[in-house]
Amino acid sequence: MRNFDELSEKEVLALAIGNEEEDGRIYADFAEGLRTDYPATAKVFSEMAAEEGDHRRRLLDLYREKFGEHIPLVRRQDVRGFIQHPPVWQSRTLGIDTVRQQAQVMEAEAQRFYHRAAARSTDASIRKLLGDLAEIEAQHEHTADRLVAQNVPENVRHEEAEAQRRMFVLRVIQPGLAGLMDGSVSTLAPVFAAAFATGRSWDAFLVGLAASVGAGISMGFAEALSDNGSLTGRGAPWLRGLICGAMTTLGGIGHTLPFLLQNFWTAMMVAIAVVIVELGIISWIRWRYMDTPPISAALQVGFGGALVFATGILIGSS
Repeated sequence: MRNFDELSEKEVLALAIGNEEEDGRIYADFAEGLRTDYPATAKVFSEMAAEEGDHRRRLLDLYREKFGEHIPLVRRQDVRGFIQHPPVWQSRTLGIDTVRQQAQVMEAEAQRFYHRAAARSTDASIRKLLGDLAEIEAQHEHTADRLVAQNVPENVRHEEAEAQRRMFVLRVIQPGLAGLMDGSVSTLAPVFAAAFATGRSWDAFLVGLAASVGAGISMGFAEALSDNGSLTGRGAPWLRGLICGAMTTLGGIGHTLPFLLQNFWTAMMVAIAVVIVELGIISWIRWRYMDTPPISAALQVGFGGALVFATGILIGSS
C-alpha cells in the first residue's frame, strides 16, 4: 500500500474518480436491496447514486482536460489510511437504519479525509483539488438530507419503522419464541418424569440434557426446512433454524441444570423456580412482540406449562 502523500495530482484525481464510481454502485445496491420493503428510502439512494454519477462525470471531464484519456488504476485499498467500509450492501437482508448510518459515515468520513489531505498539501493545485473534493462530499451530505426530506416524510418513516419491526418479528422473534416455548414446555414432562421416577438428580439431568439437545436439533431443522423465505419474507432459512434450535435447547437446559445439584429436593425446588421464570419470559415476549394482552399471555402460557408439568409428575410417580 502507498501513502496518500506519495500520490501525484494525476493519481489523486484517478482515485477520486474511482471512489465516486464505487460509492455510486454502493448506493445503487442499497436502493435495490431496499426496494421491496422500503420503496421511499430506495428512491433516495437511487437519486444519490445518480448524484455520484454526475460528480464522477465532472471529475472525468477535469481529468481529461489535464491528463488525457488514460486513467491509472488507483483504488481505496491501495492507499494506506484511506477509508474502508464493511460490505453491508452485500447482505441479503438490509436494515434501513444500518443503511442510512452507513451512507452518513461514507459521506462524512470522505469529507473529513479530503479536508485533512488538503490542509497538509503544500502544492497549490493539489490543495485546490482536494478542497474541491471535500466540497463535493459536503454537497453529497446536503443532497442526502434534501432527498430524505423530499421522499421520506415523517409518516413514511413511521411506516418503514413499522415494517422493519414486523420483519424483525418474522425473522427473529417468531422462530426464537417457537423454540423457547418448545424447549421450555415440551421438555418439562420428560425431565420431571425422570426425576420422580428415579429420585436421582443425575438421571433427571441426563434425560433433560438429551431432551433439550434433541429438541433443539429437531426444531432447528424443522424451522429451516419449513420455507426458504422467498415468499413469506421470513429471511434466510439457516438463520431462522439456528435461532429456533438454539432457543429450544436453551429453554430445555434452563430447568435441567438445577439437577446438577446433589440434593434431590433442592434441585427440584430450583428447577421449579426456573420454570416459573421461563414461562414469565415467554409471556413477556408474547406481550411485547406478538401484541398479546399480558394477562391473556400469562394465563395461556401458564396453563400449558402446568398441564405438561403435571403430566410429567403423574407419569414419573406412577
